[in-house]
Amino acid sequence: MTSDFALLKRIYNVFDPFRPLLAGDPAYVDCSEVRGDGDILVEIGREILYSDRMTSQLYAGHRGAGKSTELLRLQKFLDDAGCFVVYFPADEEDIDPEDAQYTDILLACTRHLVEALKDSTSPTVLLNWLQERWQDLKDLALTKVSLESLSIEAQISQFAKLTANLRTEPTQRQKIRERINPHTVTLIAALNKFIQDAKNNLPEGYSQLVLIADNLDRIVPIPQEDGRTNHDQIFLDRSEQLQALDCHLLYTVPISLLYSNRAADLANTYGNTHVLPMIMVQTPDNQPYERGINKVTEILQKRLSLIDPNLSIVNMFEERGALERLCLMSGGHVRNLLLLMKEAIKYTNALPIPTRALLRSVSELRNTYRNTVFANQWEALANVHYSKEIVNDPLYRDLLFNRCILEYRYLNGEGESQVWYDIHPLIKGIKEFQDTFNRLYPG
Repeated sequence: MTSDFALLKRIYNVFDPFRPLLAGDPAYVDCSEVRGDGDILVEIGREILYSDRMTSQLYAGHRGAGKSTELLRLQKFLDDAGCFVVYFPADEEDIDPEDAQYTDILLACTRHLVEALKDSTSPTVLLNWLQERWQDLKDLALTKVSLESLSIEAQISQFAKLTANLRTEPTQRQKIRERINPHTVTLIAALNKFIQDAKNNLPEGYSQLVLIADNLDRIVPIPQEDGRTNHDQIFLDRSEQLQALDCHLLYTVPISLLYSNRAADLANTYGNTHVLPMIMVQTPDNQPYERGINKVTEILQKRLSLIDPNLSIVNMFEERGALERLCLMSGGHVRNLLLLMKEAIKYTNALPIPTRALLRSVSELRNTYRNTVFANQWEALANVHYSKEIVNDPLYRDLLFNRCILEYRYLNGEGESQVWYDIHPLIKGIKEFQDTFNRLYPG
């Protein structure tokens, strides 16, 4: 095969692990059959389309598993069914995952609803709410402008500056929250009046309004003095406010939240939380799972075919077994899969990809995982690898959040969903894990 630099560059970029696929992208692969047969269009989409009331649903999964790609599919599905969908990735412009509170989410939802619907519905009721509090807020928007003198477009722009500062200005963040929090009830009331008017004036062909707030699952868990975390405070303590908006709502949430002591409260509040598990590339008894490996291989092949349909992922490696090793080392985690492939290309001077390039890619990502594990967590990882189960404990929840523990699902012979867990395969090659596992489970 050729050592063409331009070809290697194109291959390197087609495996970008941080770009979600838009609906209809030819690189998309339906992996539901190796993810427990879950389908977001059925589980969440039909709940919205069939329901006579406004729904509020949660969507969870490991970061990088492919949730955004699935949500963009859902957006298209709902749009085709007559739903006006407002979708936004919350961490890009609105919230800082390292320091987020409920107020930040409410303001982000408000901003995106206004910007999406301002052409069909006047946001006057919301701008009146803002004007009443502008004297207290304008310094936090880093402006001296008087809101009354501005056009509607300019007023919306000033509100956007305020919400943007929640993410970009840490020193202003808490001040904004302190000034907004006492008025969240009136903000929600004003926002709902705007939403109700918007639903009566949706563009032709639309009959429902849906809001999807993505990437809230990236909010980092921060322990609180009472032993809970900020996740509990945001999604449980403030659940009434999160559900108060008068439209269909879908929030992504950290997968670790599903295993907190208040998991039952979460289910009682929102109903079932829908989970996107890993692609099952290995069975619970540690054997390669051919159907899952084939799906992961298909993900790689479809991206490669975007460059040249004649290129074969099977022939891309120096050794025939390297492709299966790559699939297994990914753990069925899509972002890790693409990252491993991309890094292997980076260390390749000429195709096929040398085994040493793949080994270096694996080694570097393994070191990343090694650095995320604390000394007191190795025993927990050994227990999970042995039992394929997790314990409802903060230590295990942290490992779930950091993707050191992965969740898998499959249907048994009776069609029942079975859930099991394992450590990320890269961790199995770390000496600290091996020593701990051999000590706890000799022989």
